[in-house]
Amino acid sequence: MINNRLIKIIGYIVFVTLFLYVTFFGVGPVLFADGTIQERLLTVGIIIIVYIVLVAVFRWFLRKIN
Repeated sequence: MINNRLIKIIGYIVFVTLFLYVTFFGVGPVLFADGTIQERLLTVGIIIIVYIVLVAVFRWFLRKIN
């Protein structure tokens, strides 16, 4: 049987990786894009929604593990 501690470690690694991906591929284009301000604001809105969903899933994961 898989140890509960191992599942926690793998889960943390997965979520840290996901947060880094969203930050790099989400915030980077907003800061360095040459599009209009409307495009940037739309991208920021989508990034915020993705962060909210990611945090909600992470909290669910923590409750499920503990």
